[in-house]
Amino acid sequence: MYTRINFKTKKQLKEAVANGELVEVYQPGPFGDSAPTSGRVAIEGPHFPQPHAWYADATIEDSIVVKVR
Repeated sequence: MYTRINFKTKKQLKEAVANGELVEVYQPGPFGDSAPTSGRVAIEGPHFPQPHAWYADATIEDSIVVKVR
C-alpha cells in the first residue's frame, strides 16, 4: 500500500503520524477495491516510478495510519 502523501523516508511517515497528521493509505492498481481499511498492512515508499527505498508495518483504522513499526 501507499500513503496519499509521498513520504521520501519512513522517518517522515513516523513523524507525521506522531504529530497527529491524518495519513491516508490506498492500494493502487486493479486490486485497490479489495484493500483492507482496518488492521495491519505493509506500506512502501516513495511512490512508483521512484524505486522503493523503505517499507513499514503499520496499523490502520478507516484507511488512516494510527501506528507505524
